[in-house]
Amino acid sequence: MKTNFFILSLMIILFFSCKENENSQKDENLNTVEETLSLKGTWELKGFYNYKDNVVVDSFSNNTISRQIKMYSDSKVMWCKLLKTDSIEFFGYGSYNYNDGRLIESLEFGSAFMNDIIAEKHEFNFQLELSEDRFEQIELDEEGNKVYSENYIRIE
Repeated sequence: MKTNFFILSLMIILFFSCKENENSQKDENLNTVEETLSLKGTWELKGFYNYKDNVVVDSFSNNTISRQIKMYSDSKVMWCKLLKTDSIEFFGYGSYNYNDGRLIESLEFGSAFMNDIIAEKHEFNFQLELSEDRFEQIELDEEGNKVYSENYIRIE
């Protein structure tokens, strides 16, 4: 009788420990997916969407007049835009955070034009739609409606 009770207890313990191992394996898989969806890297602006009533009504590609690159490290962001008319204009540097579909960039300094903007507003909030090799940073109006987006592809 004591032997049967001991064996039964041992089987129950083994069963629950396997169940915990299975759950921790699921948690590890979820963490791996979240880690692969990272902004860390180098991105190039490829186009824009304009929205009306939260639906894309117009899209256009980044034209040949300029080229814009964004680079994200673990906590910092820097972007620059090449304008053929002014090679030193349009860049910004700061920190960023993203979570739950939101991207917040807090710029510390930038080019002369950007420093004027940063003096008035240094934090920029976007809705973020992120996949492995592309992302959209979507500007929202005061009511939370989509206005326009910048659409990037990963280049590194």
